[in-house]
Amino acid sequence: MSERFGARLARAVAEKGPLCAGIDPHPGLLQAWGLPADAGGLEKFALTAAEAIAPEVAVIKPQSAFFEAYGPPGVAVLAKTMKVCREAGALVLLDVKRGDIGSTMAAYTAAFLPAGAELEADAITVSPYLGFGSLAPAIDVAQAQGKGLFVLARTSNAEAQGLQNALLPNGKTVAQDIVDTAAAYNAAVGPLGDIGVVVGATIAPGELDLSKLNGPVLAPGFGAQGATPADLRALFGPGLPGVLPASSRDVLKHGPDPEALRAAVRRTRDSLGPLEKGQ
Repeated sequence: MSERFGARLARAVAEKGPLCAGIDPHPGLLQAWGLPADAGGLEKFALTAAEAIAPEVAVIKPQSAFFEAYGPPGVAVLAKTMKVCREAGALVLLDVKRGDIGSTMAAYTAAFLPAGAELEADAITVSPYLGFGSLAPAIDVAQAQGKGLFVLARTSNAEAQGLQNALLPNGKTVAQDIVDTAAAYNAAVGPLGDIGVVVGATIAPGELDLSKLNGPVLAPGFGAQGATPADLRALFGPGLPGVLPASSRDVLKHGPDPEALRAAVRRTRDSLGPLEKGQ
């Protein structure tokens, strides 16, 4: 078995900090970079970003949808981009948000997690909203292959609040139940478990109890969506390990100059500092 994802992530964050830098080839960003909205422009954008940013951060998060929109050529660019990022030393967290049942979930898993897969990632985002148990194929492969999962728990979009904060018969919210189920997979694992959750950086402090998760937390919403380092400390501190604030547009808007991209990601990374309160 490969080294566990949680151990690799903890080491990478200790070396390069917690920032998770996104590669989101939004058509508006391609236009801002002076690139055409086609597979050629996509490749120029994604590889420029990957080569500039990946050596600077612990985790890179490509948004699969923006590549898939270009069909097979876009998926080929995604595979190339992920390879460049991993070769530069970054862990690749592929944002695919897959969630299904049985053999279909197993097929999604086979596309992204096994060693040697065309779109092999170190971790992927997954949706538990067909039941957490539906993720079993992905969990099994992740644990066997040293990969990670980030399970959608409490996302920052306004449409999610009614569902994710709904109360279950056990008295927990849906989001809290997802966090607690993930925590069960991480129990007694050190330095960090492999089953993480996605929690928006813009939600209200106190909505979730993450103290027993013992796994990583992907925190989208930092930067362009409004969350600040102080917000992150209020929401996740003190002392919660494995929080990965995610930022894409705030960095990518500085392209296409590679040095400007590197400078932007360094500023963003350094602005975080220790995420614990009082530091």
